[in-house]
Parts: sequence; structure tokens; C-alpha cells
Amino acid sequence: MRREENNLARKILIAGNWKMNGLSGQLEEVRKISEGCSATMGEVDILVCPPATLLRTVRDAAHSDLLVGAQNCHAKEKGAHTGDISAEMLRDAGASHVIVGHSERRADHSECCATVRSKLVAAHRAGLVAIVCIGETLEEREAGEALRVLESQLENSLHDDVTAGNTIIAYEPIWAIGTGKTASAEDVAEVHSHLRRRLVERFGQETGTSLRLLYGGSVQPTNAASLLSVADVDGALVGGASLKAQDFLAICEAARNCR
Repeated sequence: MRREENNLARKILIAGNWKMNGLSGQLEEVRKISEGCSATMGEVDILVCPPATLLRTVRDAAHSDLLVGAQNCHAKEKGAHTGDISAEMLRDAGASHVIVGHSERRADHSECCATVRSKLVAAHRAGLVAIVCIGETLEEREAGEALRVLESQLENSLHDDVTAGNTIIAYEPIWAIGTGKTASAEDVAEVHSHLRRRLVERFGQETGTSLRLLYGGSVQPTNAASLLSVADVDGALVGGASLKAQDFLAICEAARNCR
């Protein structure tokens, strides 16, 4: 269950999803993160995904090696889509990554896998790295359907031109997001091993073993080390803990120690 040699070829990524949080007055946290993780950046990729209103400001305030991403994009490049933001606009604002298919988007905005896949295509069109989220509900897990649900989401949210350079997969059990509950290391190992096999089957050995798999769901400084030590866990998608520099830096340090 521990990280193995093949994991070490995949650089750990710690990504912070701020969700609908953050005002310009909180940029000091960004500076603290940027300065505090400068020694870690060579060994671990570190990404912050603020709300779109802060993308350019965070990019300008951050160390050049701190990656900055967005939380969503529209499938179209431009047009009559009031209130939406295209992947090209995000790239223009300084983003290098974008999250697509987060469970909160799937639930709150009824985004299906076909919609997620169209946004993945858009992200790649704009030259962004897409973080594709998948996850099961508590009811699905208790019914023994978790792996089937995740496999379906993985299959239908991805397109055939996925590579390790343009796509990252994030497993976030819905029942663990913002609840304080965390999947056990055994549960995470089972899911990530299953996803890895499916990726190899679809994309071949080289791509399938190179794609990074993140875990998300109430990742905290207190559990980061144990989660990041699991085989086939290549990083974390962090929610609330990414809003506080001290907590986020502690998770980054835990990742560094797992190398």
C-alpha cells in the first residue's frame, strides 16, 4: 500500500481549491504560501486555484514557480454565454490549470460527464492542464457501487487524446468533501489501484502509468502524510485547508517528505 518506485516517476502535486472564497485582502496568504514553499517547489508541484476574480492578482503576487489554476471553464471559446468564462480567458488571466467536473459543479449545476468532457476538450484547446474530478456518494459506496460509478465517470469524462502532460485525475469521495470525514488509506489504495488499471487499459502502459492521480476529501495536515504515502496517490486536491497558508504549507511539507 506504500508508495513504490513507479510512483516516484510521477511528481507529487498539491493543489488548493479555494472554491467560492477569497478577496483581494487575503493575498497575504498567497505570499506566505509562495514564500513558504519555495524550497519545496523543486520536488513537489504546488498549485492554487482561487476564484476567477483573483486569478490575475494571485498570479502577479505569487512566486513564478507557484502554479495558478481556475476552478471551472466553459466549453466554448467565446460567444453569447453571459457570466461564463472560457478556457482561453483563463489562460490569458495567467492560469496554467483548470478543475473540471468537481462534484459541486456536477451537483449544483447538473453537469454530466458529457459536459465535463467538453470542458476537458476546451481546456486542452487553450493549452491548460485539466484536473478531472470523479467521486461517489455515500449511498453508492454503501451499496457496493463505488468502483462501478467511478469507472463510469472516468470512462465518460475523458477523451482519447488525454496525456500525462495535459490531464490529471482527482478522486474525491463526495461524502468526504468538507465533512471532516476521510476515506481510509485502504479505501484510497483500492480506488486508486482500480483507476490505474483502467487508465492503462484505455490509454496504454506508458500513458496509463504516467497520469497523476490525486486524492481529495478533507485533506488536512494531520492526515496528509498517511494519504500521500499510499501507492498510486500522486498528490492531493485540498479544499478548506488551502485557505490558510500554515495548513497548506504543512501539507506541502508532508508531500515533500513522501518523496
